Amino acid sequence: MDADVSDSPGPPAEPDRPDHSAGDEPEDGARDASGPAPESSGEGGTDGTAARKEAGGEDGEAGDGTWAARPERDHKSHWLRWTALAVSFLVLVAAGVGWWLYNKLDGNITTDTSAAAELKAYEKDRPLPVAHDAQNILLIGSDTRSGDNSAYGRDDGGSQRSDTTILLHLAADRRSATAVSIPRDLMSEIPSCHTEDGKTTKAQFAQFNWAFELGGTACTIRTVEKMTGIRVDHHMVIDFAGFKDMVDAVDGVEVCLKKPVDDPDAHLKLPAGRQQLDGEQALGYVRARKSIGNGSDTERMDRQQKFLGALVNKMQSNGVLLNPTRLYPVLDAATKSLTTDPGLDSLRDLYDLVRGMRNVPTEKVQFLTVPRQAYRADPNRDELVQPDADRLFTQLRKDEPVAVVPPEKNDSGDSQADHSSADPSGEKPGTTADGSPTPAPTYSGSNAADDPCGS
Repeated sequence: MDADVSDSPGPPAEPDRPDHSAGDEPEDGARDASGPAPESSGEGGTDGTAARKEAGGEDGEAGDGTWAARPERDHKSHWLRWTALAVSFLVLVAAGVGWWLYNKLDGNITTDTSAAAELKAYEKDRPLPVAHDAQNILLIGSDTRSGDNSAYGRDDGGSQRSDTTILLHLAADRRSATAVSIPRDLMSEIPSCHTEDGKTTKAQFAQFNWAFELGGTACTIRTVEKMTGIRVDHHMVIDFAGFKDMVDAVDGVEVCLKKPVDDPDAHLKLPAGRQQLDGEQALGYVRARKSIGNGSDTERMDRQQKFLGALVNKMQSNGVLLNPTRLYPVLDAATKSLTTDPGLDSLRDLYDLVRGMRNVPTEKVQFLTVPRQAYRADPNRDELVQPDADRLFTQLRKDEPVAVVPPEKNDSGDSQADHSSADPSGEKPGTTADGSPTPAPTYSGSNAADDPCGS
């Protein structure tokens, strides 16, 4: 044995230095630690093949525990560390963007605290909820001409009227949704309300949309509750700009016109037939009154209902509600022009509402107008048809199914008149004098699955 051989192992061999066989000495006289150990045989000896496998594997390559394997292991570890860092960074960026988008949409919504306070003051006069899991939401389309809406008419100091009012009933099982339009010219009992400047109005019998002009949303809600006996759980007010942007966000909505339209007042010029409307055209289409159909507000409401049905169908058939990329522009457009009560003033609240509706079949998203007819004292105004109207309100209040069919399939036949068809005996739904069940009434209207051209 050489006297200068150390008991401790030497440094690892350099990659370009040749291996030395057992017994050979490097130039500096030190034994190369990477060389094979001396083979021995006999009892208690170490088998050479086993030693080589332990040191370098079957093929003589460096094993996991050798210095020769470290460059590759260090490279892999380095790559894994950077991959983990990159993934972590992307997750943080995505979370940050998601949080920013959420806060942006959430901040778009305007909360109507004044209406909530007014309703709380009149709580004892409001109807109690009957079907606890059902939801009744009052949708109000504002025709204010101030701000972004000034292009659609004269700005009379920011005053507003309810251009469109719809009571949306969501069934407790969320398998149907019924939207009931209330004509703005319907003669109604409007209760005493408070104006924006704190004055008190007198109770009066007047056309329905005066309630919004006199006392805002709270007065409109109380008028609807007094008329229907239905508790309004939530409300939403949306203006013209929001409606336009929502239509544009879904790349337009399809309609069908029997005749061409040229209406300068509504900024609308369209050919006859099936066509896709953008937001600007859609707004003119749902607001036009004198240039389409018979010029009545009743016909205009029917057109609005069919358009909303087509919008719902477009959102469901194109997967908008289930596609975050497509849903975001719709939510952004809606929330920018949306004013709600405190119970719906967050994106989470709205998402829960939309999520509850996304499984409603389009044929069960129904639209109709309250049973009404021309007001006897003024044919330019409407009045409720009884007992049809109260029968409808009772069905909605109790969360009972409402059957809606096209006007041509309804026995009454005239969508402009009583809008319903009941048992000719005049008995209320339930049982007849002989104990047999009476047929449920049907109402003229439409649903979201209807083809705009009727084919």
